[in-house]
Amino acid sequence: MRATHVLFVLLWFFSVYSPAAFCANVTYDHRALVIDGKRRVLFSGSIHYPRSTPEIWPDLIQKSKDGGLDVIETYVFWNLHEPVRGQYNFEGRADLVKFVKAVAAAGLYVHLRIGPYACAEWNYGGFPLWLHFIPGVQFRTDNKPFEEEMKRFTAKIVDMMKQENLYASQGGPIILSQVENEYGNIDAAYGPAAKSYIKWAASMATSLDTGVPWVMCQQADAPDPIINTCNGFYCDQFNPNSNSKPKMWTENWTGWFLSFGGAVPYRPVEDLAFAVARFYQRGGTFQNYYMYHGGTNFGRSSGGPFISTSYDYDAPIDEYGIVRQPKWGHLKDVHKAIKLCEEALIATDPTITTPGPNIEAAVYKTGSACAAFLANIATSDATVTFNGNSYHLPAWSVSILPDCKNVVLNTAKINSASMISSFRTESLKEEVGSGSGWSWISEPIGISKADSFSKFGLLEQINTTADKSDYLWYSSSIDLEENADSQTVLHIESLGHALHAFINGKLAGSGTGNSNKAKVEVDIPIKLVAGKNMIDLLSLTVGLQNYGAFFDTWGAGITGPVILKGLKNGTTVDLSSKQWTYQVGLKGEDLGPSSGSSGQWNSQSDLPTNQPLTWYKTNFVAPSGSNPVAIDFTGMGKGEAWVNGQSIGRYWPTYVSPNGGCADSCNYRGAYSSSKCLKNCGKPSQTLYHVPRSWLQPDSNTLVLFEESGGDPRQISFATKQIGSVCSHVSESHPPPVDLWNSDTKVGPVLSLECPYPNQAISSIQFASFGTPYGTCGNFKHGRCRSNKALSIVQKACIGSNSCRIGLSLNTFGDPCKGVAKSLAVEASCA
Repeated sequence: MRATHVLFVLLWFFSVYSPAAFCANVTYDHRALVIDGKRRVLFSGSIHYPRSTPEIWPDLIQKSKDGGLDVIETYVFWNLHEPVRGQYNFEGRADLVKFVKAVAAAGLYVHLRIGPYACAEWNYGGFPLWLHFIPGVQFRTDNKPFEEEMKRFTAKIVDMMKQENLYASQGGPIILSQVENEYGNIDAAYGPAAKSYIKWAASMATSLDTGVPWVMCQQADAPDPIINTCNGFYCDQFNPNSNSKPKMWTENWTGWFLSFGGAVPYRPVEDLAFAVARFYQRGGTFQNYYMYHGGTNFGRSSGGPFISTSYDYDAPIDEYGIVRQPKWGHLKDVHKAIKLCEEALIATDPTITTPGPNIEAAVYKTGSACAAFLANIATSDATVTFNGNSYHLPAWSVSILPDCKNVVLNTAKINSASMISSFRTESLKEEVGSGSGWSWISEPIGISKADSFSKFGLLEQINTTADKSDYLWYSSSIDLEENADSQTVLHIESLGHALHAFINGKLAGSGTGNSNKAKVEVDIPIKLVAGKNMIDLLSLTVGLQNYGAFFDTWGAGITGPVILKGLKNGTTVDLSSKQWTYQVGLKGEDLGPSSGSSGQWNSQSDLPTNQPLTWYKTNFVAPSGSNPVAIDFTGMGKGEAWVNGQSIGRYWPTYVSPNGGCADSCNYRGAYSSSKCLKNCGKPSQTLYHVPRSWLQPDSNTLVLFEESGGDPRQISFATKQIGSVCSHVSESHPPPVDLWNSDTKVGPVLSLECPYPNQAISSIQFASFGTPYGTCGNFKHGRCRSNKALSIVQKACIGSNSCRIGLSLNTFGDPCKGVAKSLAVEASCA
């Protein structure tokens, strides 16, 4: 009997968990993706596997699922997986199969954007540099050498997924694939060959027989059966190029990327929620957040140029893996509200009317199911009559009515709690017995490696370095019979991205481009002496171009002219066509000090600070606890950092954003753009650099820096991310929480609070006011009208619990001011 029972359990287990049990047929029609014969309303979010670590993938994916997502979307990064032609990397952060399986384990679907062009603010758009050197190659056009390589890599990825049974048709999670990416934005530049290239790409992709649909985003002429999809801040007005294809949105930008030298962009959740609801209101059934978790550009992976190490993107899950409130929570409510409408949404097309100026109503009705959306697309509030009832619509908002009568959610009214997070800094703790703190190696100025070479004229950098390093030395000399005039100027023009000029072994001056103009043009006053003068120019890249027509040909480096002005008697010498000696990369890069293993570290004499071209090393104890960790590079100039041999990316805390363009708050009403909502003006673009906890050991850790322009490593500190307060502010006019919605039962508004971690409880109430409180989380204030009971009521309901809910009831709080619209504001601490 016991053996029979065990056998039964095993048979049950394999029948439930074998891939065939999940085998799904994925097709589409004009309304939606169709999975096993059923149309689906789907919410998706982008998480790029190499921008985080395998250790936190499951947590990120679970938080995405908890936030109401059905699908995880990711690019596949060709240059990550095939850094050398024919040599592949699918380990660690590049373990694509492991990532896809982690999504499957959480019960979510995958949209695999193979491309293989990604853009993504990723170095060279995801293309490997060796592709550039294939004879006769031209990227992203009807070019046989390119198409052969593109097909070879795309087929390899598809085959990998098939071998692991990861397509839905095999019982796996992958329900969609993408070929190419935003080509329609730039295809006109490629002329007639663009048309034939897109037809080839579509045919190539479908020939791989994945058993799931393929998409092309921003490609209005995507050939059947490829689905053309939309990318942008708003896609409600988008329609696919065929009535047989569903309306899909592959990139809803949750914020924007950060550039070194730029202010920090953010997107208010009220506007993001408005954009989402408008899309589903007007017939959409698949929408993806770009990004849902942005993560970090480790190593030299960022593109641009000038894309920062942080790729936070103001996403619902922040760079460190913590949910960003109220963005995550409010979007979760939006997803729930729209899913309440799913039966009607998938059954029919909307009937759209305009019951007033800038007011739009959409009704989905089939049988007994009816769902409606009421949108106010103006920047002022409005009241509208719909189906005989009156509805107040805040400016730039959508109300969702799952029964065509009662509002379950308005996108401008946030029920979700907000959160204050901060970084707690602590000094870098040296490992016990590790010696005297910092040691160093001076990187030689100019040519120091045996593989240097000489050429007449100035070479373009990317063709010379093949991006093996950010750095390229250009060295030459000039002989003078006597000291030069004190007015001598070295004029340098470069394609970018930055440069340092050394005269006779000393730094004379530097120049840098920016994210809008990578080119550098400088005039550096210099002092030359009688006899031989060495001119050493260090040119550097800050991530290669990733977007634009023919971006692979844009180039970098000091292509000239390089001119000496103001020599004796005002003469000028053009050095551009002289013989120059070149060195790819730094001597230190070849010696391997990034791992801390080089035997040449100097710790015996005084630590040189504010010196260019210096390697630094120290051993340290990791900050205690489990909170996310960053290094604060305030005090350093520009360079790259490694923790235990892993590159945490380029740092550049001295690149300060412009003073103008920021405001204390951002009005979400009206169309959003990437420059509308900015913070951190007049400050360094980035001072904090993420160090994954999984890269740290409790005590024996090594930090190595290459400081390019000069800094003081003794000023470096650690920072751990802390959650301070959780807050909520709910008014009498708010709908009840979505999960309490019932078309028959009237429930009033409810304030909810929840600590960010399961093992925490609400320890104290910092502020509570029922009446007319105002302000923001961390800065609430009492209004003229307030109930004396509020604090004690909230304390009783919340303290000691991980979460609590309080109804906004006059029976509970009393009525401190009759006839006045009231709200409840609470700030709580968790411990």
